[in-house]
Amino acid sequence: MIFFFLPLFGAIKSESYPRKLTDEEERLYLERLAKYKDPEARNKLIEHNLRLVAHIAKKYENTGEDKDDILSIGIIGLMKAVDSYQITANNKLATYAARCIENEILMTLRANKNKRNLIYLQSPITQDKDGNEVELLDLLEDRNIDIFKSYQEKVMKENLKEALKSLNSREYEIISRRYGINRKAQTQKEISNDLNISRSYVSRIEKRALLKLYFLLKD
Repeated sequence: MIFFFLPLFGAIKSESYPRKLTDEEERLYLERLAKYKDPEARNKLIEHNLRLVAHIAKKYENTGEDKDDILSIGIIGLMKAVDSYQITANNKLATYAARCIENEILMTLRANKNKRNLIYLQSPITQDKDGNEVELLDLLEDRNIDIFKSYQEKVMKENLKEALKSLNSREYEIISRRYGINRKAQTQKEISNDLNISRSYVSRIEKRALLKLYFLLKD
């Protein structure tokens, strides 16, 4: 079942963060989530910890990444924290969630850095005698392929291909443009210019689509 929590984006965007839960309230929601898998309890735990996401995300505003993107990544980290937190743990949810949020952001930043390096290696640098583009990667001698890694990536691509079918036409268009699915990747600003819609609207659609994909692929 696909589940995604849209009201949290309104709170993040307006910066009118819900108040922090009291210890008693948090304990109640954690118990309801642990015992009954209560989606409302899960939502409350996520919604009332958005201030924590915003606080941590501010530490990474000078990384060159889009602020909304960092917030989105942090929210996914928070969701993972709520889903995996053990009520019997000695540390509080906020302590555990802070680590998950930061790990999610750092992991994504590293992945983006590697992606930029890969794009550079695949950039055309000259042409061969037949007029075909030659990439820097073509000049490297060691091009051995890790078969197991290649297999894992193939399986992931197939799963993602199926998950993308859950998106509506506008969501798919935004995601395919943002992440270069069968086309060159674009920034939110470039997409907003091409489609004649606001950048904030592009951002909202992207976040909604990413959450759909996350819940389909997380298991």
